[in-house]
Amino acid sequence: MSRDSLVFARNGVRTETGNVGPGEMLLDYLRLREGSKGTKEGCNEGDCGACTIALGSIKNGVLVYEPVNACIQLLGQIDGKDVITVDDLATGGKLHPVQQAMVDHHGSQCGYCTPGIVMSLFTLYHAGIKVDRAVVNDWLAGNLCRCTGYRPIADAALAAISGKARDGLSARMARTAKQLAGFDDGQDLMIGSAERFFAAPASIRSLARHCAKHPDATIVSGATDVGLWINKQLRDLPKIIHTGRASGFADITETKGVLRLGAGATYGDAFNSLGDIDPDIREVLRRLGSKQVRASGTIGGNIANGSPIGDSPPMLIALGAELELLHGAKKRLLALEKFYVEYGKQDRARGELVSAVHVPLLKRGQHFRAYKISKRFDQDISSVLAAFRITLAQGKVSEARLAFGGMAATPKRAVNTEKALLGIRVGDEAAALRAANQMEKDFKPLSDMRASATYRMQIAKNLLIKAVSELAGSPAGGTRVSGLRQLEKAR
Repeated sequence: MSRDSLVFARNGVRTETGNVGPGEMLLDYLRLREGSKGTKEGCNEGDCGACTIALGSIKNGVLVYEPVNACIQLLGQIDGKDVITVDDLATGGKLHPVQQAMVDHHGSQCGYCTPGIVMSLFTLYHAGIKVDRAVVNDWLAGNLCRCTGYRPIADAALAAISGKARDGLSARMARTAKQLAGFDDGQDLMIGSAERFFAAPASIRSLARHCAKHPDATIVSGATDVGLWINKQLRDLPKIIHTGRASGFADITETKGVLRLGAGATYGDAFNSLGDIDPDIREVLRRLGSKQVRASGTIGGNIANGSPIGDSPPMLIALGAELELLHGAKKRLLALEKFYVEYGKQDRARGELVSAVHVPLLKRGQHFRAYKISKRFDQDISSVLAAFRITLAQGKVSEARLAFGGMAATPKRAVNTEKALLGIRVGDEAAALRAANQMEKDFKPLSDMRASATYRMQIAKNLLIKAVSELAGSPAGGTRVSGLRQLEKAR
């Protein structure tokens, strides 16, 4: 069974349309078709946050609202969800508490970025969490303001957000949850023709069948990268298969020391499950993209994209992750590092689907370190991402898995350096330096706008020495900007 029209809620009001182009963006629908022009187009690539809207969906039986960049959210992706924009917040001539706080604390000047900032704070208002300055800063990392600076904006957030929401949305939350549950009809969504369509299968089986039948289609999860193909490269993608409606495709489970992440799980969904493996993973994920990007971008999408500077693949490779791939009804498992063949090429057949990643949890004696090096601290592409899993026995290295992003054309292990580490005592600085120098056999990094080849090589060596130094017992304050290792000791 399938249907040929998009069904969603607009601020709680049921909306249906069959007029959906495969590559049409939610922002264009709002501004050009609906005429809701409060939401602004800024960078058009998911960086500035001016286009932020609140997207409501049922997750684990609970209705949650997350900030999303409308400029890189395909219109078809919002099937079954509730869309709220800045145009919807004021009621009866009275501003929403977040809007009023922005006025009271002089949080806006030119106003272009303000709608997106307000919508990010609106989702924080409904997050039901205790806020402080650090929480606000994290929540607004994906919203750039070039006028006021951030102090008055943060002041407005702290004044308006108490953890208890009292507004129009909170009053209709139960009704909307029931409404969205009713939208989940179990039918595949197929809008268009055989030559040009947007498809969103409702089951993993149907999703795999569609991908195998249309190997020339673009498989889309969060569209945080595909959106740029459309907006920046002006690519026409006539066939799009969206994974977001496939029941169970985003499931996260843990069995016998292995975390299974469904490929459709977003970074927001997987944040705690991955972060609980080690504090370093949590910190890298916190700096990966923004709240908006993590609410849309998926683990499987990042892996399948094959970016040489993706942040999650090196960490997953260091942990010994395996990839689950699905082609029709056939399933296979593959070590993640073997998935990457060369730049732009992965071990994935036409029509084959990345369906899950299996991540072994740390065992006794295994230690993990991950470091993200980038020019900008928040929401920036890594120059180098280093991830290490090092096993110690009686103070000596008995096993090592070292993986890097940004050092080669693909995420890659440093196999020569791994061998050189075996048997060294972690307090032996000279031995650690000799092992680190083996990086020159493992990598021939390139120079680009983010870093020179010389800088990348030196950073890679230094990060390994830093990790070994920490394992030898160097105090966290001597090697870290923030004392994340105290979190590990407290667990």
